[in-house]
Amino acid sequence: MSAVLKKELKIYFSTPTGYIFMGFFLLISGFFFAVSNLFPASPNYTLVLGNITFIFLVVVPVLTMRLLSEEARTKTDQLLLTSPLKLTEIVLGKYLAAVTVFVITIAVTVLYPTILSFYGDIPVAETLGAYIGFFLLGCSFISIGLFISSLTDNQFIAAVVTFSALLLTWVIDWLESALPTDRVAGFIFVLILVGLVCAWIYLTIRNIIISVSAAAIGAGAFVAVYILKPEFYDNAIVRFFKWFSLLSRYQKFTNGLLDLSSIAYYLSFIFVFIFLTIRVLEKRRWS
Repeated sequence: MSAVLKKELKIYFSTPTGYIFMGFFLLISGFFFAVSNLFPASPNYTLVLGNITFIFLVVVPVLTMRLLSEEARTKTDQLLLTSPLKLTEIVLGKYLAAVTVFVITIAVTVLYPTILSFYGDIPVAETLGAYIGFFLLGCSFISIGLFISSLTDNQFIAAVVTFSALLLTWVIDWLESALPTDRVAGFIFVLILVGLVCAWIYLTIRNIIISVSAAAIGAGAFVAVYILKPEFYDNAIVRFFKWFSLLSRYQKFTNGLLDLSSIAYYLSFIFVFIFLTIRVLEKRRWS
């Protein structure tokens, strides 16, 4: 894993990618720091972190677009897939390289609240909590970008799809009010999800018996829940999309709350997308 990590870090800082990410990030964060804190002489630095989360829409696609797509384009992925390294080590090495660049960048921004502390008291606990939430939010977005990069051999497509996916997580809270909440809609939506999961199982393992068995088990559980607890399907669509609402959980950190459930959510979210990335590479290895 360390070999992959060192290689990716070398690429980041021997090409414009790392510098574009850091430069744009620091430019925007510096601007908001000046406008929100320096000019009005405000010690509330958490406002800056809360206001600059939109940066991820632009910088994360730049940071992650080449991680795996470039390997597929140049066919060097075959060398990786046939190397003694485990797929988990390959994926984690690439993921941690992107996270390292991100950590270096936000470490520079620690200068901002440090400057404020010279001229008065700043809410240390709230600022620390906001940084933890900001870090977890960024890591979650990077895991999405890494997964999408594994699906294509075109960096531009990876960047555009990553931007679209992040934009969807951005507007998901606004879409909730337009989603149906009745039981019938929830019933149909869950049925569609069960079908999609079964289709994914078949496309992954190409075993019709296991796929049909999974469909039968899913249908049985689906009907059992409807009989025993039909209210489960009330508001099911909203609850499903709410799971992908990364920003709503981040708001707790900006309010100075170190919410353990939100931390567990972000870590679970990262784990899921890293696992999916490994599964994509596993399928490619045996295809």
